[in-house]
This record gives sequence, C-alpha cells and structure tokens, in this order.
Amino acid sequence: MKIGLVGYKGSGKSTLFQWLTGIQPDPALTHSLQSATASIPEPRFEELIKIYNPKKITFAGLEIMDTPGLARDQQGNPARLAQLREADALVWVVPIFDSTGGVRRPAQEEIAAFKEDTIIADLEIVLNRIEKVTEQNKRPVPKPEHEKFEFELSVLEILREGLESGKPVKEDQLTPEQQRVVRGFRLLSGKPRMMIINTPDDETDLPQYSKYAEPDVPVLAVSVSLESELAGMTAAEKEAFLTEMGLPSTEKALVLKTMLSASGQMTFMTAGEKEIRTWLVPKGGTALDAAAAIHTDMAKGFIRAEVMRAEDLIRLGSERAVKAENLVRREPKDYIVQDGDIFLFHFS
Repeated sequence: MKIGLVGYKGSGKSTLFQWLTGIQPDPALTHSLQSATASIPEPRFEELIKIYNPKKITFAGLEIMDTPGLARDQQGNPARLAQLREADALVWVVPIFDSTGGVRRPAQEEIAAFKEDTIIADLEIVLNRIEKVTEQNKRPVPKPEHEKFEFELSVLEILREGLESGKPVKEDQLTPEQQRVVRGFRLLSGKPRMMIINTPDDETDLPQYSKYAEPDVPVLAVSVSLESELAGMTAAEKEAFLTEMGLPSTEKALVLKTMLSASGQMTFMTAGEKEIRTWLVPKGGTALDAAAAIHTDMAKGFIRAEVMRAEDLIRLGSERAVKAENLVRREPKDYIVQDGDIFLFHFS
C-alpha cells in the first residue's frame, strides 16, 4: 500500500516523512521521489506476545512516498505530481505557518490550490489520451477495435467534462466497464486522500482544524516539527516536556491508522508460536481476500477459515480456552473481515 505525501514547498512534508518512517530525507533526492516503509502499530500485540511468546513479530506497513514540493505559481507541478500516480492514496500537507512564524495563505486557499493542481495534471493526461485515441480511430481498423476506441473516447469525454467543470467524476458514478478504463489512467483527483494540517509548535487547540474536513477526507492537525523533535525523546522525557509546556501531542499511531483507513484498507492478524503478524486487506474484504493477502495458493485452495476475536483470546488467555467457550468460528470464503479478527486458514 503506497501513500503519497504532497505539499507545496516549505509545507513540512519531508519532516512528516522523516517522523513517520524514521528515515532522514536524502538531499540528493530533492527533485525526485523517496520512499520508506512505516510499520502500522498494533496495540493488541503486547498481550498476544504474552500468550504465544512468538519467535517473530511482523507488522503490516505503509510505503510512504515523499515527493518534490509543489510550486505555488503552479509552474512544473503536473510533472512533479506525475510521480504520485503510483500511489494508492494521497496525504495533503497544509501548513498554517511557515518556518519563520509568518502566516501563509489561508488553509482554504491552499486546499483549493491542491484541487486545482491535481485537476490540471489529470486534465493534461485525459486530453493527451483523447488526442491519441482519436488519431488511432481514424485509421482503418477492425470493427471490434474501432468499437473499443469509441467506448474509450466516450469515457474520456465524461472525465474531461468533469475535470473542466472542477468536479472530477468519482468511480462509483461509472459502470464497471467504464471504471476499468479509468483505472488505467491512475488519476490523482480520484484517489482516496486525507489532509494533515501542519500547525506551529505552540498550537494548543488542535481540534479546531477539524473544520477543514470534507466528505470522505479526514483531517488531522499535527505540529510536525514538534513531533519530529519529540520522537528523539524517551516516553518519560516526552511526557514531562509536554506537561511543562502545556502542549498536546498527536500520536504517530493515530496518523498511520488514519492514513490506513483513508486509503480504504484495514488489518487482520495471524498468530502462533512461530510468528504474530498483521496483514492488509481492503475494507469490506472477504476471508478469501485475506487468504490471498498471505499467499495466492492459499486463496486458490481455500477450504475454510477459523476465526477468533483478539479480545476473546486476550481475555481468556489461550486458544484452548477460546475453543472451550465455542468462540472459534468456521467461516466460508465470503465472510467479511472485521477489525480484531485472528485467522487460521485451511486450504488444499
């Protein structure tokens, strides 16, 4: 799962990258993409480790992609944004103050500029494709190929009209056949996203920034430079510092979990003496999807899934006790995965 960080120059985007991944941005990659993995915390592991004493612990991760800062005059932004087309979701980093304490343009203007830049970049892709397909369709081609071009052009026109009106077409507004065409373009304006409002270090009222949330676009307020500094402290030092200064803190786990949710993903678990591990699966995914996340052979030979709840296991203290309470369920391939599920798959 790839998460692309995007922001204008000086937004604090690269500091956010460093805080989330623990990897310092490489100055040699100032004009290109840099990526690193951030592990998604699982607080229930602490108790599961006591039960299984596993040889190995593995957390699911998000690949965080840091990209060159966008120009506020929009020059060259389509090329910079192109590096994010492989991302599964976007995180817009919106600064409230710059590094010298001066006020930037209002957050609403920054957010509107993001939308405009992504629309311009997407429109360039769509218009170029319309031109190319139109030229191909003028040549003598077999009827099936001609019909394929005509269908693609009809979809491209829908996209063009939406982008030019400033209202990008959402995938759920299209038929499954149209969606297959659209996915190939990996349009930025159609990707899931969230916003991080980068606040000054002395901000005490982080909840006020929830006003920038939009439908399906969660918002978190984070004092990015402060959190980056706090990351180098012990838990006791961090608590003492925040108490003395009267400042709130945003846990890294909350940010990563929000990114995960905004991207349309969730986690499930497998557990045993060899390994305790979390895996990614789409929200609404089935037991078959979960099996496929582990290995395609497991999905192909799927027989059934044994499922227990992490809270039941932690409360009762052992798998044997969970089974004695008849809390281990046998589920078919169309079972919908729930948060806190621990799976054991049977397959041929």
